[in-house]
Amino acid sequence: MQEQINDKTVALSTKAARMTAQTLERMIRIYLQNRKGAKNKKHTKEPKHGKQSLNSLQKHGVSLSNVEISGDNIGSFNKIARKYNLDFTLKKDDSNSPPRWYVFFKAKDDKALEAAFKEYSKLELPLKAKKPTILERIVQLKKIIKTKSAPVKNKNHGGHEL
Repeated sequence: MQEQINDKTVALSTKAARMTAQTLERMIRIYLQNRKGAKNKKHTKEPKHGKQSLNSLQKHGVSLSNVEISGDNIGSFNKIARKYNLDFTLKKDDSNSPPRWYVFFKAKDDKALEAAFKEYSKLELPLKAKKPTILERIVQLKKIIKTKSAPVKNKNHGGHEL
């Protein structure tokens, strides 16, 4: 029995001007946090989450699915994917003239990915529909200028007529 008690003994040391209950509590809390962290790191290695490489995504040991997206604004998709805690990777396929982007993700995350794509499409589609290109704006302004006539001089006062 004496050996069991000796095995469970822990020695804590610190430098302090006064040993108070708060100091002792802080020492024990730090010891317990370090002990739990050491156990967790040794026994279970937690898989990586968020954006990652295809190899690390395959190491999770689950089947993967993929979806094709446009490469216009991938940064905003990254932000939304982090919001929905998706484990994903982006791959670019340069074999086509406009390159294609593929999002690989865990097959079990398909519901979360569907929700993320709905939010992504809500953000991207209205911006593209509302804002005309610069070339379109120039064409519209040219039409407006052609419809307006040149100012006519007012002979009575010598100025331009509006």
